[in-house]
Amino acid sequence: MSGVQHREVASGDDGMRLDRWLRSQFPGVGFAHAQKLIRSGQIRVDGGRAKADTRLEAGQSIRVPPLADAPARKKSPAEALSSEDHKFIRSLVIHQDDRVIALNKPPGLATQGGTGVRAHVDRLLIGLQGRHDERPRLVHRLDRDTSGVLLIARDRAAAASLTKSLKSRHARKIYWALVRGVPAGEGGRISNFIGPDAATRGETQCVLHQGEPGAVHAVSRFSLIDRAGTRVSWVKLEPETGRKHQLRVHMAHIGHEVLGDRRYLDVQNWEAPGGLEEGLYLHARRIILPHPSGGTLDVTAAMPEHMAHGFQLLGFDETLADASEPEDLSVRR
Repeated sequence: MSGVQHREVASGDDGMRLDRWLRSQFPGVGFAHAQKLIRSGQIRVDGGRAKADTRLEAGQSIRVPPLADAPARKKSPAEALSSEDHKFIRSLVIHQDDRVIALNKPPGLATQGGTGVRAHVDRLLIGLQGRHDERPRLVHRLDRDTSGVLLIARDRAAAASLTKSLKSRHARKIYWALVRGVPAGEGGRISNFIGPDAATRGETQCVLHQGEPGAVHAVSRFSLIDRAGTRVSWVKLEPETGRKHQLRVHMAHIGHEVLGDRRYLDVQNWEAPGGLEEGLYLHARRIILPHPSGGTLDVTAAMPEHMAHGFQLLGFDETLADASEPEDLSVRR
């Protein structure tokens, strides 16, 4: 049996409730047992008693009694990862530091679980947790069939910082897409209201009028990078808001659906160029935003195989997009 422990509250746990901190530090302690330890005064904060909802401050000392008799918590299915699972999630890492992990999510892998969804990124994140670290946290999501940069926070404070940045104009999310036809001009801005499509019982989204049930404001920017005749274009997309299927709905709304989009591309008498492989041609290429520890986080993800093959087939040179970017990517044009 271990003796009494004294642990210092880390900067990443500043503002966390005492009961949640206890369970995050000692996963074997169940909810009821944690509440009992706190109520009975066995858990002390800077030498004094505290309540379960006490908000902790970085640097405080927490006294924890011996926990040998604490009921062990059973592993959940999400934590019972195989060696293949561990190897797979680690193979997706394209950036890692002490606060942030970035993955290159492949198409076909869901970000979070749902009805009938067993394989998803959130389930696999336990495979990226260090021995004494917090469980990594999702801070945004990508559609199942969309590939590319997906950010993961390694601690609670990093999650709050990244989430705040992603909701502000301090973050830039750059997507590449192959779309049907050629948009007029060099690009533009799409601003309207979208929400669940009643015709599909919410499986898809559609453009709605302001005030209709479920309608939310959505803004996206697009710019033409290159074209393959008049049938297919390569565009850069930048969402200024983060709505479900936003980019796919917006491109369909202006008549230039994303290739391979089984939900929104349904145009009679139109066929994609021969030789294109199956898959959604939408890729979260790059993300630029403030790093939780200061400075700028700038992560770029390579295209999945089907998109890389499509670019080669259509004669697109990906360096064209890189050459078109301004030196200061933190400033919106």
